[in-house]
Amino acid sequence: MALIRSILYFLIFYPGTILYCVATLIAARFGSGPVRKVIRGWASFHHILVTRLLGIRFEMEGEIPDGPYLVAFKHQAMVETIETLLRVKTPVVVMKQEYVNTPLLGPTMKSFGVIGVDREAGASALREMMQRGKQAIAEGRPVVIFPEGTRVPVGETPELRPGFAGLYRALGLPVVPVAHDSGKVWPKGLVKYPGVIRFKVGETIPAGLKRAEIEERVHCAINALEA
Repeated sequence: MALIRSILYFLIFYPGTILYCVATLIAARFGSGPVRKVIRGWASFHHILVTRLLGIRFEMEGEIPDGPYLVAFKHQAMVETIETLLRVKTPVVVMKQEYVNTPLLGPTMKSFGVIGVDREAGASALREMMQRGKQAIAEGRPVVIFPEGTRVPVGETPELRPGFAGLYRALGLPVVPVAHDSGKVWPKGLVKYPGVIRFKVGETIPAGLKRAEIEERVHCAINALEA
């Protein structure tokens, strides 16, 4: 049954995503407000598929505050990257540049506001990330980052990527760390399983800490459900 539901999910989600991409490009002609509404509609569409078709429920412990914060999420699967758009108000999301360059989806994400990171670009990538981050602050929007840099299998707790500390220092924002266990029901591959994804919002960490301390505190907080 999980296999059948998973196939149906993909058959509905990806064609639906194409329609939302087109709608976003049209909405972009009328300003950022309509774009954000369409993107939120897409995230809600995905949420409905996940909960009603795949049988996955979400539980949230704590609350992510509105406004300019650096929100650091654990990264185990695709599902939390989209759910983020519902859990965080109008976020600017840091993501791999290869996703930003994707036809149709890339322009859609750019119109919403993302920060593409090209790891091969070195210092220039960090400067671009910081510039876009400061623009988000000026607009009163939170910046969402997945500081591990890539999907992490359940139970693994790798060190944070160095770009996180650089962005933290440059933006001067407090950090809201968020742990979750999405990988238990959303493993790599086709089949997704019914169950519960738990989100745990950690204590807000102040700005201005030294690199070793901020990395240790964020690493501990986003892995709070890995025990």
